[in-house]
Amino acid sequence: MSEDTKKNIAAALTARPNSDDRKPSPPAAPPTPTKKVIIKSADMIPDMQKEAVDIAVAAFERCNVEKDVAEQIKKEFDNRHGPTWHCIVGRNFGSYVTHETNHFVYFYLDQKAVLLFKSG
Repeated sequence: MSEDTKKNIAAALTARPNSDDRKPSPPAAPPTPTKKVIIKSADMIPDMQKEAVDIAVAAFERCNVEKDVAEQIKKEFDNRHGPTWHCIVGRNFGSYVTHETNHFVYFYLDQKAVLLFKSG
């Protein structure tokens, strides 16, 4: 092997990375936990349904007790859309309610059911 060949091989083995290779990669954003939402029954405009789901997600993030989640959702809808809203949250319940037209939604948020309706 010639001396030039040895130098080229040695240079290839000790090659330094480009400046682009040494830049630290930006930290990956933590994955946002997504909630599985299933609308089971609704007599409500889609925008209000989305609002109900968004309020429920926020309430579940703030509260651990189902009663407190229901209270948060009910109070928020009372403030935004006038009284009298009713909300039931839980894993296992039955219901049969009378509601005002266009003011009823029943959906699952992961394993918890949310029933929200206006009556009174």
